[in-house]
Amino acid sequence: MFQITAKEFLNPTVVKMSILAPEVAVKAQPGQFIILRPDEDGERIPLTMADCDPAAGTVTIIFQIVGAETTILSQMNAGDFIRDFVGPLGIPSHVEGLKKVCVIGGGVGCAIAYPVAKKLHDQGTTVHSIIGFRNKDLVILEDEFRAVSDLLRLMSDDGSAGEKGLVTNALEELIQAGETYDEVIAIGPVIMMKFVAALTKKYNQKTVVSMNPIMIDGTGMCGGCRLLVDGSVKFACVDGPDFDGHLVDYDLLMKRNAMYREHEQAHLCRLTGEEAAAVGK
Repeated sequence: MFQITAKEFLNPTVVKMSILAPEVAVKAQPGQFIILRPDEDGERIPLTMADCDPAAGTVTIIFQIVGAETTILSQMNAGDFIRDFVGPLGIPSHVEGLKKVCVIGGGVGCAIAYPVAKKLHDQGTTVHSIIGFRNKDLVILEDEFRAVSDLLRLMSDDGSAGEKGLVTNALEELIQAGETYDEVIAIGPVIMMKFVAALTKKYNQKTVVSMNPIMIDGTGMCGGCRLLVDGSVKFACVDGPDFDGHLVDYDLLMKRNAMYREHEQAHLCRLTGEEAAAVGK
């Protein structure tokens, strides 16, 4: 059992939690993830670690409430216990030796991009960050990114926060202004990473993306997280989650990620229905 030590809503659908897990905290690196199960009857869900504090023995996760398990997790509070919390899993992001990097985060993907940007900043790398959201109400980690970035571009679809436009608009402006990077690191919705990779390919700019497909065991045994990279089958949990952004088959990944959408929606409906019935008693 793993105790929740702190909980905070970053916006109406995104939650930040710190969990006491000393053995995970002491080994965790940016880019790695954990798999947790909220309770005995819950399903396993993979979440990337947003931060860790080895001295305090805590791991911080940031997640969006999108299905039944994240709904259950969001209803837990400081002092409650999570049933299972396993990690760190996956290969840490390779950032050593990089002199200048553009880190791009989209939506809740910023929670994954931030620790990478922080590690780059801490090792002396010049960091340009571009973070994008649908609107100002969904913005997270702006101050944290600003603290570790030599340049920060905040984008929103409707212009209610920062500049109006997409992360690709800001990236292309920077490239056309003469900026060159050892690497562009893009983390967020699959469709966002697809278009970032399409843009950087045009400019022959090396790009790394972080994959978070359907995942069950996190050890490469179930095959649920498979994706095509340069025509070969890879498993995000053991071969990733970072991959060459120009080699990923994004369309196949989006199709696979939608396979269980109806099942997840039915599970969520059962959960909310049970809650409503309990309130009515």
